[in-house]
Amino acid sequence: MLKKIIIKGAKILTMTAYNEAGIINGDILIEGQYIKEVGKVSYQVDDVEIINGNNCLALPGLINCHTHAAMTLLRGYADDMELMTWLEEKIWPREAKLGADHVYWGSMLAILEMIKSGTTTFTDMYFFMDNVAKAVEEGGIRAVLARGMIGFNDQDNLTLNESKSFISNWHGEGKGRIKCMLGPHAPYTCPPDYLVKVMDLAQELKVGIHIHLAETKQEFDDIRKQYGKTPVKHVYDLGLLNHPVLAAHCVHLTEEDIAILQECSVGVAHNPTSNMKLASGMAPIPQLLEAGIKVGIGTDGTASNNNLNMFEELHLASLLHKVSWGDPTVLPAYQVLQMGTIFGAQTVGLIDEIGTIEVGKKADIILIDLNKPHLYPSHDIVANLVYSAQGSDVKTSIIDGQIVMKDREVLTIDEEKVIYEAQRYAQKIME
Repeated sequence: MLKKIIIKGAKILTMTAYNEAGIINGDILIEGQYIKEVGKVSYQVDDVEIINGNNCLALPGLINCHTHAAMTLLRGYADDMELMTWLEEKIWPREAKLGADHVYWGSMLAILEMIKSGTTTFTDMYFFMDNVAKAVEEGGIRAVLARGMIGFNDQDNLTLNESKSFISNWHGEGKGRIKCMLGPHAPYTCPPDYLVKVMDLAQELKVGIHIHLAETKQEFDDIRKQYGKTPVKHVYDLGLLNHPVLAAHCVHLTEEDIAILQECSVGVAHNPTSNMKLASGMAPIPQLLEAGIKVGIGTDGTASNNNLNMFEELHLASLLHKVSWGDPTVLPAYQVLQMGTIFGAQTVGLIDEIGTIEVGKKADIILIDLNKPHLYPSHDIVANLVYSAQGSDVKTSIIDGQIVMKDREVLTIDEEKVIYEAQRYAQKIME
């Protein structure tokens, strides 16, 4: 018999409406992985688990559209540096010391942090991805995973073959919670002939492509100098955008680039904190949304953020674009929350499964404890979520119909052990 859960008597923000009118009062019935009823639910006490939703807001779990989970081990290690110096002198030399166990425990720490702050799905690009997938499977979270590939270092196609094996082994695993993509790092680390190989493999495996694109002014200038075109136009001419693509950052874009992204239905992962911290610039998110481009929000890795708190990311995204445009009406609260939920699901190709609370969707739901001083008075719940709520306000998280956190206790992960092991492995790579 399928496990049944009822969230009873909550405020429910379904994210199915185009505005805040999507808030209803009622119950949510979950059977197995799926949402079965939303509103007033009839039930029998002896065959369901009841979660008291009194003074709570239920909403779809947040979707972190771009991160590098195991970089939790490098949190705070190399701050206040520009991107290429940060990568070449600090990050890449330390990452060369990482082994499979480092990545496993770093990923477990990231998953713990994400669950406790309301993220139910994350999109990851890194290495030793079998160990990331194991952490996802054990932690109970949903993930879209890609083995990061540096084309210049893969003359023998070993990483390409590793990616193929990884996708064959893990795509659809974890009861469907794990999806896979190919992860060429960026146009400046993957030459054209390598990207052609990636495209051929994507076609063979029928998976999408996750790539960093147009992140910095230096990348924009270097690619244009080398190939005579912008990074977006460069990968477009290669045919990369004929595949389902998740493009991280997209900070430096021309009007032609925006038209290309729209034409090719590219999903964009906006990473406001990372872009600010590394001084990479401000992605033209209002223009992208106006063009109908799918835009979600990501944290990037904790080495350039320094946390995985999506509530903070939503808050900063809204404020950043208001001040950059000089217009307080830009990126209003509900639109930003859409980027964290339904738009994020579209961006990572999971809109048929998650992103809203409606019958037939997978049960990825979080409960926000509204009984907090900073959430009173409640003139506008959505505004409070974006401008006042904290990740620590998440009381309960349900992923794929499984309660993974209840009353702030994570049920799938030994929190004390994960913190201990992550600290131990972080110290090893600094030796």
